[in-house]
Amino acid sequence: MENVSYKKDNPKNSPAKARKPVLVEQATYSIADELGGIDLLNANYHRQNFSRHSHEGYTVGVIENGAQQFYRTGGNHVAPQGSIILVNADEVHNGHSATEGGWSYKAMYPLPEQFETISQELTSGLSGNGAPYFPSPVVYDPELANQLRLVFETLDNSTNRLLRETLLYSVLTKLMCKHGKKQTSPQAISKAQRQLKLVKEFLDDFPSADISLQDLATLASFSPYHLVRAFQKEYGFPPHAYQIQARLRLAKKLFRQGHTVSDAAQEAGFHDQSHLHRHFKKAMGITPGQFSKQIIRS
Repeated sequence: MENVSYKKDNPKNSPAKARKPVLVEQATYSIADELGGIDLLNANYHRQNFSRHSHEGYTVGVIENGAQQFYRTGGNHVAPQGSIILVNADEVHNGHSATEGGWSYKAMYPLPEQFETISQELTSGLSGNGAPYFPSPVVYDPELANQLRLVFETLDNSTNRLLRETLLYSVLTKLMCKHGKKQTSPQAISKAQRQLKLVKEFLDDFPSADISLQDLATLASFSPYHLVRAFQKEYGFPPHAYQIQARLRLAKKLFRQGHTVSDAAQEAGFHDQSHLHRHFKKAMGITPGQFSKQIIRS
């Protein structure tokens, strides 16, 4: 349910113009300790318009109220109340309200290696090891949605370690078995893909580096023009936009380590705090300062 605040009445106003509700955007991030740490989000949005971005972890979310429209897997999708949103790790996506009243949802962001830890223990469902691929951006599974709600509530309110771990392992296992597919092994990777991967790995490893397009093109043995087109086709972003995503990931890591917004902006390679603020808010739905305070408190 959306948070509502009220403007203070003006004594000069007539009773007919009494208080009007003002919709408030709110997002609360926290970290659950299970599986080495999983990011959690509880959000109410009305006008938030997420830019195209990606996460190093999966997005697993339940729409509590309203509906969200988002881009994933080359198309636009609508997730109504009660549905589950699934976005794979590193998959480009965005999001905004599909209704006038906005939307609210709860989400977790498990990493591929955390899914791999669970998949190694499975005896049915997904065969073999490895993180899953979720082909459906929106899933209608009331039983699983209710189980996810229970997990979010338990992680938020209970300190019983055994209960928290049991519920989380159970819901992620069920999610993998019912809606995930084993990712195909990249056996037929081409020379061009290997060259593009070198560029991606450089941007991942050195996000704050002030590198030119020509330098990256030389690294991949491409022309600059060819690199931009091929990189976007392969990863969903041109190199400069992917660098922003890598810098945002570094900034979040620095916040978790207790760095200030100013220090994180500088170390992650942003021009200044306002540059970080603008990109962070568009991708995360919250300001860097708010995120930093919430993560430290959790």
